[in-house]
Amino acid sequence: MSIKSKPESDVDWSTESIVNRRNQYYAASQRKFVPYKEPLIFQRGSGQYLWDEKGNKYIDLLGMNVCISVGHSHPKVVSAATKQMQDLMHCTTMFYHPVPAHYAQELASTMPSGHDWVVHLTNSGAEAIDLALLMARSFTGNHDMLALRNSYHGATMGAQSLTGISGFRHNLAQPGGVAFVPEPNQYRGIFGEGVQGYLDEVEQQIRCATTGKLAGMIIEPVQGYAGIISMPDGYIKGAFERVRQAGGLTIIDEVQSGVGRTGSNFWAFEKHDVVPDIVIMAKGIGNGIPLGAVVVKRHIAEAMSDKFLFHTYGANPVASAVGREVLSVIREEKLQQNAAKVGEVLKNSLVELKAKFPIIGDVRGNGLMLAIELVRDRKSKQPATEETAAIFEQTRHEGIVISKSGPDRSVLRMVPPLCLSLSDVDHVIERMERSFKKAGF
Repeated sequence: MSIKSKPESDVDWSTESIVNRRNQYYAASQRKFVPYKEPLIFQRGSGQYLWDEKGNKYIDLLGMNVCISVGHSHPKVVSAATKQMQDLMHCTTMFYHPVPAHYAQELASTMPSGHDWVVHLTNSGAEAIDLALLMARSFTGNHDMLALRNSYHGATMGAQSLTGISGFRHNLAQPGGVAFVPEPNQYRGIFGEGVQGYLDEVEQQIRCATTGKLAGMIIEPVQGYAGIISMPDGYIKGAFERVRQAGGLTIIDEVQSGVGRTGSNFWAFEKHDVVPDIVIMAKGIGNGIPLGAVVVKRHIAEAMSDKFLFHTYGANPVASAVGREVLSVIREEKLQQNAAKVGEVLKNSLVELKAKFPIIGDVRGNGLMLAIELVRDRKSKQPATEETAAIFEQTRHEGIVISKSGPDRSVLRMVPPLCLSLSDVDHVIERMERSFKKAGF
């Protein structure tokens, strides 16, 4: 075997070459995740904007799958990463380094006061989910877990077992011990509006689909890939009361909804009058750098003290330096407050758009975590899957990057960087309106 040296210009930006090289060298499992009929190739980004390889500019309403929180290539984040890379790129957790410990302290300080929080840093949200699952089962000595239908928690085997969307579950035996309960979807949930029917079902599942003893229950305060389904008031608190009565831990997945995205709170669970036992975070905490975390009450984490659990790049100093700077930028630039202000205007504008297009059945979400659900008939609420695909394809030609989501792929999801401005909103709505019209609606 010989390794060829890199040519002087080692990145070929021609569209044909990019597509051919990806098709030739990517495994099928990595080639699958493409949203558009024709490839969309991005070369650079700044703030809430992206440019493709031909120089076309886009407003990013996807945040690279909710990973970009403070903006593409934020200069302070780039500077923090560069400085740390110049000093030391990696330090395994076998050895001590101050930056990850500082970051753990700062993450813990964002949690509800009066509790002893500790942090385990990982490389991704899926890894953090797997660790939380292991912690819950180790601490309680119980195996059974509850999760919500239409939930998404990741693609690893452990995270897949907690994910309630068939498109993310591979056709093989999943790790067992997970029972799914209906999500309290206030638009099309099986028990309609309110929470009591859904809480009754939690009790029923504990009695009928588990041993009666739980390891825990995991909830996204806002279901992301399900199409921005916010947990209604009273649900998380009521569900967690029932879970604790069955001996289980309460686990919140903030991978998509955290770090100020919903506007009203830094962590979305804070509005629900609960203190979880375990909180999982990733995506926006690293602004595009691989970074995840499990924040957990100390006495629970101690259940795993007899054996170490190692993530090769977990607590990496560069990722931790980025995480610290992200927290600082969100605070200094008041991005949580910006998410609340801009998100309210954008949501109101989407409601006005609904009045113009009968195909829009629902507008929902908070802050900069919003969605519109498309239906063929507002009364029957039949999902408009093909119509959504047509509109979605048109949006890219209008210069906006958006997500096609939901179990029926009938939801247009908007989760932009938190620096989206009020001046962007008019452009977004104009381009959305043109997309609907050009798609024939």
